[in-house]
Amino acid sequence: MAETGLLAGEEIDMSEQRSYPRQVKTDAGDIEIRLMSPADEAAVLVFGKGLPTHDLLFLPRNISEPKVLSAWVKEIERGAITSLLAVKDGKVVGCGTLVRDPHSWSPHVGEIRMVVSLDVRGKGVGRALSQETFALALGAGLEKLSVQMTVDQQAAIALFESLGFKAEALLRDHVRDVDGKTHDIVVLGHNIAQVQAQMEAYGLPGAVQH
Repeated sequence: MAETGLLAGEEIDMSEQRSYPRQVKTDAGDIEIRLMSPADEAAVLVFGKGLPTHDLLFLPRNISEPKVLSAWVKEIERGAITSLLAVKDGKVVGCGTLVRDPHSWSPHVGEIRMVVSLDVRGKGVGRALSQETFALALGAGLEKLSVQMTVDQQAAIALFESLGFKAEALLRDHVRDVDGKTHDIVVLGHNIAQVQAQMEAYGLPGAVQH
């Protein structure tokens, strides 16, 4: 049986390698989702600089800084992370990243980092991007995923909860913004292996469903 992921009512076929770029239809219009490459550094920097500062707090580093983008590209080149870009009319409007460390004590765990431009939020771009990033994680054979964001980012939290993620931890005063104010971070997790086992118990091997 081909391995599939049932995500937000949409079946994702994992029986063959994901290929990019791919086109998706959203309420914001047609979006191209493709792998980020070194050639995208300048476009992603423009995207990062256009984001509200608060949206950057749940990312490990400030992606609106050129030196951070350069380090990010180096990580992509050495295969440490995989980043997908959502592009509309030649402009980057979203980015989803899958981070994993096969040499750590948690080689089975991946972290998803995602951020979307203000002008396309609530129009399905974030959902499409998160689904594709989730599909990459399935294809990589990961057993668990995590994502983190500030507690007041309710729309982002609701999006990932709709994909089967559940709150696992609250990190108080974990990040400090440019004004010196601290913010709490919520960590959401998705135990892919556990859900797969449950589905197999019900006679649905290979399915991942929230």
